[in-house]
Amino acid sequence: MNILKPQIKYMDRLDNKKIIDIKSSEDLEQYNFENEGCNNIELWDLKIEYGKFNHICMQKGKLEKVTFKDVIFESCDFSNTEFIESTFIRCEFRNCKISGCNLSENRLYNVSFIETNASYINLSIASIENILFQDTNLRNSYFQETKMKNIYFENVDLCRTQFFKTSLKNIDLSSCKIEEIVISIEDIKGAIIDQLQAIDLLYLIGVKVK
Repeated sequence: MNILKPQIKYMDRLDNKKIIDIKSSEDLEQYNFENEGCNNIELWDLKIEYGKFNHICMQKGKLEKVTFKDVIFESCDFSNTEFIESTFIRCEFRNCKISGCNLSENRLYNVSFIETNASYINLSIASIENILFQDTNLRNSYFQETKMKNIYFENVDLCRTQFFKTSLKNIDLSSCKIEEIVISIEDIKGAIIDQLQAIDLLYLIGVKVK
């Protein structure tokens, strides 16, 4: 696993800033956003680099054409926020809630999701590379026509997650929960699972265990 982490050496001295003070078309570098509620906010055409978001509540927001580079999100709640044509590069989500987020058609490169509630997220038609999902809830999420490369699932809840035209070849699911996963034979072909998990996939060949 070779996932690049945010470059924290540039985060030793961060200036504090409020999200509500952000103006569209800004380049924001070396800022700390902390303890703020800003639900239903709309932002667009931003570049946020070398920053931290700590205890931020941004539910039902709309962020369009925003680039996050070398950013750490800790204990944040972005539930049901929509990210449109956005990019995440060398970012970490730690103990966050991003349930219901729309990340379709986004680009994620070297991003880690650790102890995060990401149920019902939509990563359809997204391009994701060098991604770690660790101790994370991905129940009922959507991966449809998602371009994936170097993806790691470690102790992840994938129950009822849907994969459509998204290959899991060579991806290790053996530590994950996959009950009622929705996937085709073509997409699951080549994935790494354990013997007990094989029972959850028997429906693909139309048999039942008695």
